[in-house]
Amino acid sequence: MAALMPIILAGSFLVLAADRVPDLNIEPSCRAAASAAASLNRTEDTCKRDEIDARGTLDKDWGLFTPGQKTRCVSLSSRGGSPSYVELLTCLEMAKAAAALPADMLNHRDGR
Repeated sequence: MAALMPIILAGSFLVLAADRVPDLNIEPSCRAAASAAASLNRTEDTCKRDEIDARGTLDKDWGLFTPGQKTRCVSLSSRGGSPSYVELLTCLEMAKAAAALPADMLNHRDGR
């Protein structure tokens, strides 16, 4: 049993290390957002500040979301374009709110 202890400890460290906010490259999404912005006040720097703020919130609240929510939202926020912490945070917050809805509310949405 004592020989297994380093393996067990290393394994739990790997799980903890893997369960953290992913590192996203926000540069492309902020460049695209700034060039598509209808408002003159929406610059690349504004976008980067929003992304950094969202990353800070994710760092603080990451443990509040289920592994399934994290996996799904990380995948969705990285698919089909440039990844975004703002999109990831929005997805996670919506997934958490949906999970908290009573089951009878979910049944009423389709007319049952």
